[in-house]
Amino acid sequence: MAREGEHWVFGYGSLMWRPGFAFVAKEPAVIRGYHRRLCVYSHAHRGTPEVPGLVLGLDHGGSCHGMAYRVDAADWQGTVAYLRAREQVTMVYLEAEKQVVLGPSGRKVKALTYLVDRHHPQYAGALDMGELVRLVRQGRGASGSCGDYVLATLGHLREMGIHDARLEKIATLLKAQAGSSDS
Repeated sequence: MAREGEHWVFGYGSLMWRPGFAFVAKEPAVIRGYHRRLCVYSHAHRGTPEVPGLVLGLDHGGSCHGMAYRVDAADWQGTVAYLRAREQVTMVYLEAEKQVVLGPSGRKVKALTYLVDRHHPQYAGALDMGELVRLVRQGRGASGSCGDYVLATLGHLREMGIHDARLEKIATLLKAQAGSSDS
C-alpha cells in the first residue's frame, strides 16, 4: 500500500501526456472497475456548448491503464487546486481517491482521479462509431481540437505499450476522412 504521506494522481487521458503539475515520480498504473471511454461532451477544453467536442472519462466497468504521478507533500494542495480548476470546469467529473496498481512492482496506492458523473448532462454514454468520429472531428475549444487530443492520447498509449482498439479505430477513421476531404 501507499506509504504514509504519499500523494498520487492517476491520469488516463491528457494528464498522461500533459500533467501540468510538478511530480517527483511517475509510473504506469492500472485502475480496476473503470475504463477509459470517449463519453463526455466537451463544452470548454475541446468544444463549446453550441458545438461540443468529445473527451475521455473514466467510466464504470473493466480496467484502465494510465499513468500515476507521485506528488511531493509540499506541492499537494497546489496540485489539487490546479486539478480542480482544470478538470472541474463544468463539474462533469467526480473527484475520487481510488486504488491503483503500479507497474511493474504491483504496489497498490491510493490516487486522486476524476470519474465521469453519469448523471451530468454532459455524459454522452456509449455512442456509435459514426457519432464518436463526428463529435471528435467537430470539437474545438480553449485547449485545441478534439482530433489532436485523441491522437496525442493514442500516441502516448502506444509509447507505453498499451493498445486501445477503440481509439485506434477512431484515429483510422479520422485520418481516412481527412484524406478524402483533401481530394
